[in-house]
Amino acid sequence: MMGRFLGLAAGIAVVSIGMAGIAGRATDNAAAPTAEDAQDNSNWTTERRKSGGWSSAAGGARSSGEVRLGRAADSHFYADAEIDGRNIRMMVDSGASIVALTRRDAEALGINVDDLPVGGSASTAGGVVSMRPVMLDSVEVDGIEVRGVQAAVIDADMGVSLLGQSFLAKLDAVNVEGDTMTMR
Repeated sequence: MMGRFLGLAAGIAVVSIGMAGIAGRATDNAAAPTAEDAQDNSNWTTERRKSGGWSSAAGGARSSGEVRLGRAADSHFYADAEIDGRNIRMMVDSGASIVALTRRDAEALGINVDDLPVGGSASTAGGVVSMRPVMLDSVEVDGIEVRGVQAAVIDADMGVSLLGQSFLAKLDAVNVEGDTMTMR
């Protein structure tokens, strides 16, 4: 009898904690911080960079304003990036630590993939894949340019290249509100 009581109490506690978590997320979403409030928030999606302004130096960003991307039907955000003077359609992936290029896109950029040494492996949703590191001179999305961007050619069929943190982290801000991503 005592075991049933403890089991019932534990079940109620689990349901209560779960409901409190759902309610907390709903409250957090309703009162999501704006970019102006983000200075105390360590979340990269809302953090205003303290680098101060734009720079065309290696690793810095040069911008002509802000870019707004709409969410695609598959729930992802896509950007037309100009990489070293060539246009490449990319999926914005905040979970990717670097810009990840498909072999097809790398070859379109004039990169001889077979001449690049395998520089390690990366864990992806599809498993562990080998990657070939490369430095991109310039990555630009609608006027926001970052120079000296670390990237890798991924030896797997990803289907689309990824615009990862080696680009995104150098921006002043990246925000997602509803179905719109804003980059500054």
